[in-house]
Amino acid sequence: MRQDRPVLAIKNNTTDLDIRDPAERETWLERLRAAKPLLDAAIPAVGRINLIRGEMSWVGTGWLVRDGIIVTNRHVALKFALQRGEGFSFRMGLGGPMAGAVDFLEEVDSNKELIFNLVRPLHIEDTSGPDVAFFEVALVSGNSKLAKPIVLASHIAPSANVSTIGYPAFDSRIPEPELMQRIYGDVYNKKRLAPGAVTRVETNRIWHNCTTLGGNSGSVVIANEQEGEALGLHFGGAFLSSNYAVRADVVKQLLEDVLSGCAARRRRPATPESGGTATSRLSPASAVRLRPFSTTLSIPLTVKVSIELDHTRSAQPRPRFAPSSAPDASDDDADEFEATAEDFRDRAGYEPGFLGDGEFDIALPAVVRNAADVLRFEFDGKTETELRYEHFSVLMSKSRRMCFVSACNIDGNQSRRTGRGSWKCDPRIPKPQQIKNECYGDPPKFSRGHMTRREDPAWGPPATASRGNSDSMHVTNATPQMQAFNAPIWLALEDFALQHAREDAMKISVFTGPYFASDDPERDGIRIPVAFWKVIAFIHDQTGRLCATGYEMSQQQNLPPEEEFVFGQFVSPQLNVATQVPIRSIEARSGISFGSLAALDPLANTEEAVGEGEAHKPLLSFDQIRFT
Repeated sequence: MRQDRPVLAIKNNTTDLDIRDPAERETWLERLRAAKPLLDAAIPAVGRINLIRGEMSWVGTGWLVRDGIIVTNRHVALKFALQRGEGFSFRMGLGGPMAGAVDFLEEVDSNKELIFNLVRPLHIEDTSGPDVAFFEVALVSGNSKLAKPIVLASHIAPSANVSTIGYPAFDSRIPEPELMQRIYGDVYNKKRLAPGAVTRVETNRIWHNCTTLGGNSGSVVIANEQEGEALGLHFGGAFLSSNYAVRADVVKQLLEDVLSGCAARRRRPATPESGGTATSRLSPASAVRLRPFSTTLSIPLTVKVSIELDHTRSAQPRPRFAPSSAPDASDDDADEFEATAEDFRDRAGYEPGFLGDGEFDIALPAVVRNAADVLRFEFDGKTETELRYEHFSVLMSKSRRMCFVSACNIDGNQSRRTGRGSWKCDPRIPKPQQIKNECYGDPPKFSRGHMTRREDPAWGPPATASRGNSDSMHVTNATPQMQAFNAPIWLALEDFALQHAREDAMKISVFTGPYFASDDPERDGIRIPVAFWKVIAFIHDQTGRLCATGYEMSQQQNLPPEEEFVFGQFVSPQLNVATQVPIRSIEARSGISFGSLAALDPLANTEEAVGEGEAHKPLLSFDQIRFT
């Protein structure tokens, strides 16, 4: 929320009630004064999780739930710990095993410390469970004692009077940095309290609107009244939408299971020796694609695998697509204009209502942060920004001379194979605004990398499909890419999404573009994008609802690390991988708004560990992609 949700400093283990905004002061001052004894009791139990021999100095927040035990999020714990066999251990870091510590001070305007070591990870919940992890803590040195643990509530209900206590960090994903600066005053990484409300209670989580940033992962959501019990374990949020926390009673039950050994027994896989039966669980992404049948398979280990597949789907094979193309070699120069501007009058471009008029409309993404840099041109007596082609559209950057975004509608049922044409300039915009040949050519120069893939707009009647293919060969739809750039999954994301689109339509909309950064390297007068993004939207075949997912890929690994920007051959193809990322993260990094799509993303509940969004898990198989 832009208003009425202040962030307050914590000093000397108490909240500084210096609330400057009159409206916020009227809303919160008396409530927080009344809650002061409860908050002062909880504040010393909340600490910042620091790392030793890690790439980051700290990763999130944790708090005491029992004597000698802190709770934090699974996604925080996985930054420095992992499951090994039936137990847990610390990861290897820079120069040896990583270690963690929790500092219960780190306050505003103070350099004091109160550090306890994280002795060992007690439990890291599986990804199928709540975002929870527990660690045992012990004092580093001295006579200090741990604070009194925060009581976990057994009954959770909506409340207009709660607070989070944690350690917000500067968050580069926030699309409005000036709003973040106004609220936090450029003070980050210190213990802060933020009041708000629990707005909704679900089976395993609560929704709340206390102000948070990356670093708040693991924060306590605490009641400002009655007994001052913990209501939840904060784990993430969506900008200006809602925040989310694991219910405290869920945390409480899990802790009891861990201490009693039930969690370990639940996690331990069944074995033939123990008389158990191992059941193979296919992910939805895999199961719904196989033809309907039921079978029992016996293998020499006498482990039975029973698979019951969906009998309601058609057994007819879906259309298969030709392999997606990598960046085109650039030994062919871009031709001069092969058409006139008038030849493009019949191009409809990207259609917002392609997936279904009204209910499933998706507007063309809007360049927000650098709106003044969007190229404007005169066409048919109008000032335009959208270059419309057959089945796709492009928005161009004046300063970078390449596209901000290329947006395409794809109809998988009407896809056609078409031959590759030649690269050409677009006659509707000046040639100086288009990168023709400057940085393209044989190594160490670049290839022209399609943003909208050549095969994507090539659908419909033969003449229409041919026009879509030809239009994709305009230099406005290309960016400089290393000639070995592109991973198989990145090249086939559209095809994979089509397999999950509504079967009777097989339609998707795809948005692709480069990230423009101020420190992008330069070659032959052209600043080269280091990373690229993609957003795919479609009607999911299982849910019947609009679904949207985001992805990133970098060619940073292709570029040598020397200060002087000299391009060499690609050496480490295994490092060149795509990642699934929250669409809100793409919005924050690109400055482009995708409207309602960000809220439809299955990763919309963005994790808020420090550095989250900087190091995403690589997609090594399609089964890792989350569509729901």
